[in-house]
Amino acid sequence: MLSDAELDRYARQIILPTFGGAGQAKLKDAHIAVIGAGGIGCPAITYLAAAGVGRLTIIDDDVVELSNLQRQPLFTDADIGALKADVAATAARRINPHVDAIAVPQRLDNENAENLLAGASLILDGCDNFATRLAVNYAAVALHIPLLSAAIGAFEGQVALYEGWRADQACYACLVGNDPDREGINCAETGVMGALAGMVGTMAALEAVRALTGLGASLTGRLAILDMLDRRWREVGVPEDPLCPICRA
Repeated sequence: MLSDAELDRYARQIILPTFGGAGQAKLKDAHIAVIGAGGIGCPAITYLAAAGVGRLTIIDDDVVELSNLQRQPLFTDADIGALKADVAATAARRINPHVDAIAVPQRLDNENAENLLAGASLILDGCDNFATRLAVNYAAVALHIPLLSAAIGAFEGQVALYEGWRADQACYACLVGNDPDREGINCAETGVMGALAGMVGTMAALEAVRALTGLGASLTGRLAILDMLDRRWREVGVPEDPLCPICRA
């Protein structure tokens, strides 16, 4: 049940005809595991907390650095040297005291992924390396948890939703392969526009809300690609790989 304070807080969402009290109740019951409290994670955590997601588990073993502040607005100069997960969880609770935000300052890997992610309604992965992304994907398939994957670099961003345990759906490895040593996008080398991180992280939060509540058309099996240098946006289907060693093993 939603309290009177929650009804007031979420009033502008609840009055949406395609959302309503039922949608808000689903968010309150939801548990999202956020991988990475960085450029994508910070705006995503902000809007998921504000939207009323009942539980947020924030997994990140990094500390705040000065170079993060350009695109990670949950942090300030005073947070430099502090654990990102701790600061982000505290910020989420400050944004919305009805949200149970839990900090997990650990590096997720193949050994602990399933234990860390078990029980989540949805996984939002905004980390910055393939080894972690592939470990998350493997656990998501094994645990039958929807995986919302988001990435940024320079002026480009991507968001996709995978349910790879389903017979007709791809997993993340169907798109990128299963090589943890694959070279990825390094923002320290390629740069990244801070406002793009905000766009993609906020879009990931909206897609998480959509996936949890059934709002509008699902992104499952599709990849949204943004090129904000020239303001281009497109979606493509992600076909399943019949030889995928993760979801078709």
